[in-house]
Amino acid sequence: MRSIHVIAGLIALLAGALALIAAKGSPAHRRGGMVFVIAMLAMTSSAFVMATLLHPNRLNVVAALVTFYLVATGLLTVRRPFEQSRRPVTAFMLMALATSAYALSIGILAINSSDGRIDGMPPQPLFLFAGVALLGAIGDLRLLRSASIEATRRLGRHLWRMGFAMFVATASFFLGQARLFPAVLRKSGLLVIPVLLVLGTVIYWMVRTRLRHRRAGAELAAPKD
Repeated sequence: MRSIHVIAGLIALLAGALALIAAKGSPAHRRGGMVFVIAMLAMTSSAFVMATLLHPNRLNVVAALVTFYLVATGLLTVRRPFEQSRRPVTAFMLMALATSAYALSIGILAINSSDGRIDGMPPQPLFLFAGVALLGAIGDLRLLRSASIEATRRLGRHLWRMGFAMFVATASFFLGQARLFPAVLRKSGLLVIPVLLVLGTVIYWMVRTRLRHRRAGAELAAPKD
């Protein structure tokens, strides 16, 4: 199981990097994106099994569930029309709400524990995942209520979900598994660079998408001669 997790994680990092830097909608982006999705679903599923049955760790359970949710709903956003995805979106929204509540409760338990930790982990990541899951669920609810989503919002929804999943995978590998790297790299601080690059690239594409949306809106609102 651990071998599956590690191999899937490495494939996800490589495919995700390709999808991030490639032009959105290009063949390279689509191919890299689908490989990223498959690898991430395998990685998060194996992580969930290990954290639940083999090496119990509630933070890793939450991380696996939230990341799986983000990748699955990010894929649904661009692969299926809304009319065909209402039921799975509803199911994933309920999953995100339950996971958010679970993460919040565990974080509170950690704060109230004798050493301020739970399963050896600090509470801050739990609150981060709780917030992300809740934010995603709110987006799902808005989508279900509006019963439609225009192209720019669809792209933005896809970008932030896949982008955060890539951020989690990158941070988990370079920072969470820092012991696998030579001591000179750990002490140099260079391991944080890939994580910052992913975060910066995601922010760049989100800002670019938002600006394009505003520009298109301004052109539509401009008076015609």
